Amino acid sequence: MKIEEKINESIKDSMKKKDNLRLDSLRAIKSAILIEKTKSGSKDDIDEPVILKILQKMVKQRNDSAKIYLEQKRDELANVEISQADIISEFLPAQLSESDLSEIIDKVIIDIGADSMKDMGKVISGVTEKVSGQAEGRVIAEIVKRKLMS
Repeated sequence: MKIEEKINESIKDSMKKKDNLRLDSLRAIKSAILIEKTKSGSKDDIDEPVILKILQKMVKQRNDSAKIYLEQKRDELANVEISQADIISEFLPAQLSESDLSEIIDKVIIDIGADSMKDMGKVISGVTEKVSGQAEGRVIAEIVKRKLMS
């Protein structure tokens, strides 16, 4: 089942259960996907990797907002953002452990023949293509930088 179909099913389920927080989170996802569809100019389906990037961006936004709310001692708002991030994360693939990600990065570095920081962009794009949604870009960049500097 595609991610979009899962989201639509979850929306129906949340409506039946009257789970407003979950419903709001799912509607936000659906809205972001719809905006992406209209931006690309076609009303057809968009690729799963694009949807995964949208979901990752939404989770990151929620986590950043929660962090700001916690710094301002607004725990009730932070809890809402964290809950929404958790709900959105349900539709993302399981995240790779740092050791698994490190192995993939090593393989990409060998395949590309990267040996300096000049090759960082090529390595990151190669890794991102392989892991598609299973790791944050920030984490990938940190590990690649560490490996290329040593």
